[in-house]
Amino acid sequence: MSDLTTPPLLEIRDLHVRFAVRNGQVHAVRGLDLTVHRGEVAAVVGESGSGKSASMLATLGLLDINASASGSVRFDGTELLGAPPPVLRSIRGGRIGMIFQDPMTSLNPVLDIRRQIAEAVITHRQVSPRQAESKAVELLEMVSFPDAVRRARSYPHELSGGMRQRVMIAMALANDPDILIADEPTTALDVTVQAQILDLLRSLRQSRELAIVLITHDLGVVAGLADTVNVMYAGRIAESGPVVDIFHRPQHPYTIGLLASLPRLDRPDRELTPIGGVPPRLYEEPEGCSFAPRCRYAVEACHEVEPPLERVEASMVACSVLPMRSRTAEGSL
Repeated sequence: MSDLTTPPLLEIRDLHVRFAVRNGQVHAVRGLDLTVHRGEVAAVVGESGSGKSASMLATLGLLDINASASGSVRFDGTELLGAPPPVLRSIRGGRIGMIFQDPMTSLNPVLDIRRQIAEAVITHRQVSPRQAESKAVELLEMVSFPDAVRRARSYPHELSGGMRQRVMIAMALANDPDILIADEPTTALDVTVQAQILDLLRSLRQSRELAIVLITHDLGVVAGLADTVNVMYAGRIAESGPVVDIFHRPQHPYTIGLLASLPRLDRPDRELTPIGGVPPRLYEEPEGCSFAPRCRYAVEACHEVEPPLERVEASMVACSVLPMRSRTAEGSL
């Protein structure tokens, strides 16, 4: 478990990410604050386009050339935003591991998986190619890759989706990182393989005191793994707090809507309630609360002033129609 009395391992403050496009700029991340301690699993959830992946790519210095980032990203006391490339290269893939969203597009199709993992080891350690390849097999065995010695010479197209995901996890763990950023690690996997991947991440977190930033739109994954939840909407945090409070006492209308749209095994007769409307286009700064056009609780003030994050019970919530305790039952799990 995480120790919240120690300084945070990753501390993001007032992060903004903008993408230059033909019509101007897209303000994809608008003032993100996120803190992650050692051994903590912090989930970042929200619809596609909410800024989840962009914020983590900015953290690692992997944004495209048409993007710019401002604010502060401190990892174990070192400022990463604007850091020289040698500093970023020493930390990225070394002390910070990354599982990218789609293994098939992240792995090199012309190299076998043993060589690809070995390259990650050689980049950060003074070892020979033979030692690195031996380490690659050990890593595959650690992530329960079947018949690792023989299948280490396989190419990505010869593997199933779950096996490719295990290769990505092995590569991310190649240099014993302090924190793992997992971007949709269970997307496109069947439920059995999803459970295996989540069990693997849970085991690694316990055995290594590994911090994990879990980027996902799947709240079921969050419930089984995360300690804290950060719900993003239109580039901002709408609500953040302990996983139990977010799931059982959600305070923001968007969080309530996400939970109400989930199927429940204990209430199979309950109708799912979709969130009407679509997220805003971020070519221009939204006036007022960015969720107001889709919010059935919105009042006039919601369309005029963007609410700040404020503490409500154990959570931080950006909503001007609080308290909403009487309205949360329909979205609670």
